[in-house]
Amino acid sequence: MRPNYTIRNLNMLQALKDRAAFVSQFRRQFETTGSITPSSRFLAASMTRFLAERDSDRPVRVLEVGPGTGPVTSRIVELLKPSDTFDLVELNEAFVAILRNKFETVADWQKVAEISTVHQLPLQDFNAPEKYDFVISGLPMVNFPADVVRMLSAAYFDHLKPGGRLSYFEYMYMRPLRKMVSSRTERQRVAEVAQIMQGHCDQHQIARDNVWINFPPAWVVHLRQPEDNAAQTSAGSAESGTGED
Repeated sequence: MRPNYTIRNLNMLQALKDRAAFVSQFRRQFETTGSITPSSRFLAASMTRFLAERDSDRPVRVLEVGPGTGPVTSRIVELLKPSDTFDLVELNEAFVAILRNKFETVADWQKVAEISTVHQLPLQDFNAPEKYDFVISGLPMVNFPADVVRMLSAAYFDHLKPGGRLSYFEYMYMRPLRKMVSSRTERQRVAEVAQIMQGHCDQHQIARDNVWINFPPAWVVHLRQPEDNAAQTSAGSAESGTGED
């Protein structure tokens, strides 16, 4: 029983370290961190639901954007096969150090270390030799300027293979709440971001999950790249509502 007890203690210690790092970066860089706590395992399960359903006999390429300290990454590494390819794009230097350390020291992560690469740069500057079957994003889009959201959302589809799946989340009712307590300029920015993302959803959404056991509760949105690869990344100009319930 002693080894299991030790493993549980180590896992708990790592979780506490991750939470402390997340809180620290939230204070320093709210715009790109977006939350005061890491994602729950329930949110991670929803974000990876289509990866979990993949054909296990076929190698896949997975791109995770904005993994933070790796709560969703932990689920992804459980689902990877030795023939897969896994790239992580993270801008925050502190989070990059945590992620790279986990690939060196955490047992499940070590198993896929050879097929995994952590890249420290903005998604807009990331160039991959091939497109991906799955793009899984933890970026807090509602925090960014509208022009940045246009570039990021276009980059999502640029990196997807025909038929590939994009999964991202946003916190429930965050947009209308921010509109209620923000300046006119900020309300306009949030509305523009909502219009951009809703434009993509109107064209490509295949599912949306409600994840209540998370802080804050979140929606996970799943989109699919058309088979003809004719994704219209200029959806920001689409005339549509905000999509908030």
